[in-house]
Amino acid sequence: MARENANAPYLRNAWYVGAWDDELSKGILARTIMDEPIAFFRDAQGKVGAIEDRCCHRGAALTDGKVVENGLQCGYHGLVFDAKGKCVEIPGQDSIPPMAQVKHYPVVERQGFIWIWMGDPALADESQIIDWPFHDDKKLYPHRKAYLRIRANYLMMIDNLMDLTHLGYVHSKTIGGNPLSHVSAKMDVVRTEKGCKLTRWMENVLPPPTYLKGVPFAGKIDRWQEFEYVLPGSVLQWSGALDVGKGARENRDQYGVHLRLYHAITPETENSSHYLFSVGAHFAQDNPAIVETIFNDTYPTFIEDVEIMNNQQARIDMDPTRPLLAIKADNALQQARRVFMAAYEAEQAMKRQAAE
Repeated sequence: MARENANAPYLRNAWYVGAWDDELSKGILARTIMDEPIAFFRDAQGKVGAIEDRCCHRGAALTDGKVVENGLQCGYHGLVFDAKGKCVEIPGQDSIPPMAQVKHYPVVERQGFIWIWMGDPALADESQIIDWPFHDDKKLYPHRKAYLRIRANYLMMIDNLMDLTHLGYVHSKTIGGNPLSHVSAKMDVVRTEKGCKLTRWMENVLPPPTYLKGVPFAGKIDRWQEFEYVLPGSVLQWSGALDVGKGARENRDQYGVHLRLYHAITPETENSSHYLFSVGAHFAQDNPAIVETIFNDTYPTFIEDVEIMNNQQARIDMDPTRPLLAIKADNALQQARRVFMAAYEAEQAMKRQAAE
């Protein structure tokens, strides 16, 4: 049975993670999203704006400029634009013509994320932004975050995250463990309102090396991996483990390994994407170094995934029409793809209806 095409189109009427808040430490960030060059900036009042990274005067990159009192100043001829993309100053000219403006994008800064809306601004509903309370309490869930660029279509990383059987092969030296324990894991996939959730149990297995650094397990463990795909480009992860006999299935909220990870994948182009992720550790809070240890041990797994994605996309690009074989382990990623395509088709139908 053939799987859906590897490359996915853009779903525009949705919130994406455009950047981490601390990526704007220097005031300005250049980032391409859905083939559109965007200038993220924090104005003099601390508010974040996102506007087209192309001055309406001579087409210069606004990210070559600087933040001034009234907004973002073009580094070529000094025109200044506010967070709504409106030109508010032209040096040597009192009147500002109505066409002196650039495209702007709705943005929301929340819980360390800078969210951006790439579709119709009138449809941008802030209540639809995903809540991630694990960034709110740094004592309860100390965390680290990072950014990687992937030379692959953004839904290919969603595929990767919703397919956990690769862990034992790609990440055997860190979080993976025995490959056979992943293949034989008990797996449950359910549809949700905005995606799907995959829960996998690996019971009575040896703890992987990274887990042993965080918790001194007595022996074998009952281990779970919960990955929830949420439209259009987020995967919410809860991974953990308890000693065998602790009743993990009945009550996971006991002392053991608890990791909360946020995976945000945002399309840059058809064949490249931005990968922003955070790793939070909820155990051994009396040891401040534990989150650093977990992050440092986990980070190589993200690099391994990116290398796989880069090479995979390069092979697919050689013959993009060639179908991909689906196997039993692909259930969750296929469900995620179907949810995505249903949302995309609904968006296209809405556009056609509006054009009539």
